[in-house]
Amino acid sequence: MADWVIVVDDDVQNLKIAGRILSRAHLRVTAMRSGEALIDYIRENEVPDLILLDIKMPGMDGFETLTELRKSEKGKTIPVIFLTADEKEETEVRGLTLGAMDFIKKPFVPEVLTVRVRHMIDLDHLQRNLEDEVEKKTKENERLFMHVVSSLASAIDAKDTYTNGHSSRVAEYSKEIAKRAGYRGKRLEEIYMMGLLHDVGKIGIPDAVINKPARLTDEEYDMIKNHPVLGARILGNIKEMPKLAYGARWHHERYDGKGYPDGLFGEDIPEEARIIAVADSYDAMTSHRSYRKPLSQESVREEIEKGKGTQFDPRFASIMLEMIEEDVEYEMCEK
Repeated sequence: MADWVIVVDDDVQNLKIAGRILSRAHLRVTAMRSGEALIDYIRENEVPDLILLDIKMPGMDGFETLTELRKSEKGKTIPVIFLTADEKEETEVRGLTLGAMDFIKKPFVPEVLTVRVRHMIDLDHLQRNLEDEVEKKTKENERLFMHVVSSLASAIDAKDTYTNGHSSRVAEYSKEIAKRAGYRGKRLEEIYMMGLLHDVGKIGIPDAVINKPARLTDEEYDMIKNHPVLGARILGNIKEMPKLAYGARWHHERYDGKGYPDGLFGEDIPEEARIIAVADSYDAMTSHRSYRKPLSQESVREEIEKGKGTQFDPRFASIMLEMIEEDVEYEMCEK
């Protein structure tokens, strides 16, 4: 399909001349005689590849029309070239400041009009193709990164005989709590990844300690308690996502300040870590362990309620309790 240009000018003769010149260059041309007509058209129809806009018109002039056009656009910014017989510098400065891409002087020189219009359309197409390619590559990289994160989470869970699927469940619970708390878009994806990697520090803990069926010695317990610090150190190397380390380092902090590794209190604990702390504790209670089966839903509910304001941020604990109330069949547990 031919590239499409809308020409806006109150002078019928100028519209005819521009139409003939651009049609010979195999461009589709639509003529309009006012800025008001252009705005009404753009609001109801597909957008053109380029607009040629006269500056001096009765009613809305070109500057006013361009200002209104930018408010009416549906996602795509349409390139605009001003048409003018005015060679004053302030006219050009004002137009460029408003977002015009170029100026074409009247009366038209056919070769100049054709070359500038074609150049601007080609430039716009190139820019959009580059933007599409960057977006495509960005999405590919995000998918690859998520695959790597998921694989790493599976490797973490594989170290512990009794926590199969723990990281993915914590990620899902964290995402749902965050969604109900008002998180949207990228923030939801971030907290999901933080949940997946909250236990990454366990990679540095010997398997014999993690899977020890008997009571841990004080030394072994200190090793376990060090996994948040190890996790934060590992994830801190990912400079592109500095928040990724929050869940790893602070998911064992308590709202009353009695947690570890830093003894943070209340809202000094990053919000994402407070969410993951609730999700992590919930999954610990609803999963199989070497020394017990999953707790009953009523027992879990009581523990979450008891921990509001002490172990857990009351706001996120309340959201978790809402989720428990809705889970009539007790589906939120390790199968």
